[in-house]
Amino acid sequence: MRVKIIAVLVAAGLVAAPGVAYAGPHADFHQGHDSIRYASIKKCTSKGGDRPCGDWRLVMHSGEKSVLHDAQGVALDAKGKSVRYSPAPIAVSGNGRRIAYFTKTGSLAVRTLGGGVKVFAKNALPRVAQNDVTLLLSDDGGRLAAIIGGDKPASTRVFDTGTGARLGTVPADRSVLGFSFDGDELLTTVDGDESVTELAVYSDTGEEAVRVAPPQVVASNGPQALSADGRTVANVVQGSKPQLVLYDLQTDQVTSRKKIKLPDADVDMVDWTGDTQVTLHMLSGGDRMTIVQIDTETGAVKVRDKYTTLKDTFVFAACGG
Repeated sequence: MRVKIIAVLVAAGLVAAPGVAYAGPHADFHQGHDSIRYASIKKCTSKGGDRPCGDWRLVMHSGEKSVLHDAQGVALDAKGKSVRYSPAPIAVSGNGRRIAYFTKTGSLAVRTLGGGVKVFAKNALPRVAQNDVTLLLSDDGGRLAAIIGGDKPASTRVFDTGTGARLGTVPADRSVLGFSFDGDELLTTVDGDESVTELAVYSDTGEEAVRVAPPQVVASNGPQALSADGRTVANVVQGSKPQLVLYDLQTDQVTSRKKIKLPDADVDMVDWTGDTQVTLHMLSGGDRMTIVQIDTETGAVKVRDKYTTLKDTFVFAACGG
């Protein structure tokens, strides 16, 4: 049992209309509406070792479970043959209301809880092995990034999940970390001169907005997350004296360092979930998740949720927000 496949399954209600501002914190969406905590695929044991098997399962905040029958469970290669030991990619939006996956007919799709399924065009992605694709959803599920890796990486495709239309691309040599809180930008890393890792922000239509070499306290303490303003990056320094660090990409300045108290677990995901709120998913033992919310102005930490994944889980994909 391991960490989730996709990090930015990235709760602010259903998909927001373009231009809507995220004024308040994550509004504890999960408390008022049943939503997905995580997606899990079963572990089977064979002579070759443990492998994924069966369909993806959705575990809700209410504790209810369902099966995603139309989703591909075990990844297929570029010729449509089973990879056997790799699960097909899946992603859950931060509000837990949308799921991105490959259908069993090989198409990219996004399902809305209580709604329909948007099946993308057959040529939405190049013909590659499914296990070479990583799917990332924005916090509200309105944007999907399909990252294509493997031996021959290709540019990341960014889609509108409501229409299935491709909005833009991000160069293949950029490692996509995730969407900004409002979904309008993507935070990436890129190798700069003299082996320096830089941060770069792209719009959802593919234009580079800013690129900078951050200080070590940011560069060496991932993961990083981008706020709705498209310029403020949050990351956590772990250790005996953990801190929440905020960094302004435009001014190249660390703007805040707050001492915080965290559970005894590893930071697995960092997400902005409000103008002054950052949410951490913290993993321990490979199967125990603790979700904490941090007030970026005061450093106050609140545990929002805790859970242990299904005992027979091979891998799982947790919502981020």
